[in-house]
Amino acid sequence: MNELFLKSWKALAWRGAVSLVFGVLAALWPGITLMWLIVMFAAYALIGGTISIVSALQNRTGNSDWWLLLLLGVVGLAAGVMAIMGPALTAVMLVLVIGATAFGTGILDIAMAIRLRRVIRGEQYLILNGIVSVMFGLAIFFFPGAGALALVWLISGYAVVSGVLLLMLAWRARSWKNSGMPGPFPSGDLSHGRS
Repeated sequence: MNELFLKSWKALAWRGAVSLVFGVLAALWPGITLMWLIVMFAAYALIGGTISIVSALQNRTGNSDWWLLLLLGVVGLAAGVMAIMGPALTAVMLVLVIGATAFGTGILDIAMAIRLRRVIRGEQYLILNGIVSVMFGLAIFFFPGAGALALVWLISGYAVVSGVLLLMLAWRARSWKNSGMPGPFPSGDLSHGRS
């Protein structure tokens, strides 16, 4: 998993950048119509999902955990396709799709971080992103009928926070790779991973 993580820092950076751009655009245009919100979300989900799938497939040989990244990509693609195929979704249905996507990706981010915690430092960014995603997804499920403007701000805030956390994690993973170390291990040796 650590090799996949090191090789995938660009995918993390792209996921973070796409999330950040989506969040900023939603914040800049809070009065956008529901159709534009659907288009922006579909683009966000499709791009993020594609990046995760490509990264997983590029790193599938010699890595037993590549499927977690693949699953993350499939969740994103499915959400994007649902948004495109059903543009006449009601506001509540769209919000539930966004909430389900956030919840699913949050669980997968936490699972990846748990698998990495014994061999790296800095996995807390991935765990924190997963927790933020799960909490956002649950908030959406419990309050799906909140006002449209409040939902746009909530979605925007979530996307910005998630994007920043993923970019911080990508920066950290990139520095590990560029340091010439065989992996992001505290002692430089896998056998001395944290417990």
